[in-house]
Amino acid sequence: MDTVNYFILGLLQGVFEWIPISSEGVVALAARYLGAKQNPVDLALFLHAGTLLAALIYYRRDWMRILTLKDWPLIRFLAIATAVSLPLGFAVSRIAAQAVMGAGLLALTGVGLLFTAYFQAKKINLKLGKNKLAGIAGVLQGLAALPGFSRSGSTIFGLSLGNLPPAQVLRLSYLMSVPAVAASTAYLALFEAEQFTLTVWPALAASFAVGILTLDLLTKFAEKINFAKFALAFALLCFAGAALELAMR
Repeated sequence: MDTVNYFILGLLQGVFEWIPISSEGVVALAARYLGAKQNPVDLALFLHAGTLLAALIYYRRDWMRILTLKDWPLIRFLAIATAVSLPLGFAVSRIAAQAVMGAGLLALTGVGLLFTAYFQAKKINLKLGKNKLAGIAGVLQGLAALPGFSRSGSTIFGLSLGNLPPAQVLRLSYLMSVPAVAASTAYLALFEAEQFTLTVWPALAASFAVGILTLDLLTKFAEKINFAKFALAFALLCFAGAALELAMR
């Protein structure tokens, strides 16, 4: 596969990481279609390193407060979510090593986001504490190792079950991705490094550049519109992705 095709995969990762259509599923499916030599799911996970860097830079103030131990509630939230999601995500990723995007999982994410839109429109919340929300979001993030099960879509749904402002729901969803992605990237670097030659690196650059741009656009967009409409739009994207996947079979 040539450099242009790898660049295309990086563009896809940069966009789909932050919207509720599984970036892992989309990139794995595209990698298989374009004839990538690497395992499609491993390649999709590797390209998360670019969007990982984007999240670190975009939320640099949050990470500085975490590193200097100035935001213990956020530290506790991320610690719980990561402790739950890492072992679950590792197990799921090994089981699903040869899988590609599933229409059923995309549709399931869409249903969850429809509930999010309904809860937001009716101002319903289950009054769950942050620790419970962290555990729920951690489980959903771990399951998102299944290609087709959207990490951002499922964690936005989970976090919306509590009494959190919409802006904080997005912020926590995106922040909690960093430890999990860092762990999967480290695993690939240690045990699967031979798959990723210099030809893959343009994809990482594209993933970072498009990722930080998409993250900024989505965050600002969510702040300007009703969050129920935002969640509804994301749900419709999931259903559209599921229909597209079925049509391509």
